[in-house]
Amino acid sequence: MNSDMPEMSLKERLKKDWKGTLYTIIFQANTPAGKRFDLWLLVVILLSIVVILFDSVLHIHQKYGIFLVIAEWFFTILFTIEFTLRVLVSKNKFKYIFSFFGFIDLISILPAFLSIFNPDFQFLMVLRSLRLLRIFKILHMRSFLVAISYISKALSNSYRKILVFMMFIALLVIIIGSIMYVVEDGSPGFESIPDAIYWAVVTVTTVGYGDVSPNTPLGKFLSIIVMLCGYGIIAVPTGIVTSEFARSQNVLNRRVSTVSCERCGQTLHLPDARYC
Repeated sequence: MNSDMPEMSLKERLKKDWKGTLYTIIFQANTPAGKRFDLWLLVVILLSIVVILFDSVLHIHQKYGIFLVIAEWFFTILFTIEFTLRVLVSKNKFKYIFSFFGFIDLISILPAFLSIFNPDFQFLMVLRSLRLLRIFKILHMRSFLVAISYISKALSNSYRKILVFMMFIALLVIIIGSIMYVVEDGSPGFESIPDAIYWAVVTVTTVGYGDVSPNTPLGKFLSIIVMLCGYGIIAVPTGIVTSEFARSQNVLNRRVSTVSCERCGQTLHLPDARYC
């Protein structure tokens, strides 16, 4: 029994060593091996996107369709192996899968397998282009990384206020649509309350398709008020997010690390951070 203990320890050590090596190559973009891996990964992503774009051109698809399909599945298998390895070497697997880059890695391969059941999903594989966002991490573009962190923090801090505001807007367009339904009394485009609500949404957001417009003098007068209010409505969420930007201004002046955390897989931690 004692003779088996060193052997078990050696196996565990070897297992830990190869996982640690893979983790360094796959996740640590600041190492030479990691940078080479990620740069090759970007090249493969670009090639896979080019294949998908060419496959959407009818005369190219008719002439080279079989080769393009083979190429698409070749890239899909490569990305599937890569995603599997990322999950395998991550210490916190669920944290990686549901992280920003983990989710992008996942949706880059799902459309290919979904296209087996529905061919329309095939062209969703162009979502692989989102993986090119890794270039910010690979090339150590610190200013971009900090800016992304800055924006995401501001949006995260303001989403509750924006959600409450959007609930208010939803109630407002329902009220406006109901009033216009009564005022227009069944005019074209206002045959029902849902139709009138559609007009209210288009008008409040200042989109103004022009497919529906009021015909009565009172309806036109109310539409003027709604359009003027629309400019103020657009300014409110902008002001909310801007105030959060101002509150988080100090983030831009603080140094962050581009090294992936071994526990959560995320970057942009402060160098002196003790917890994720």
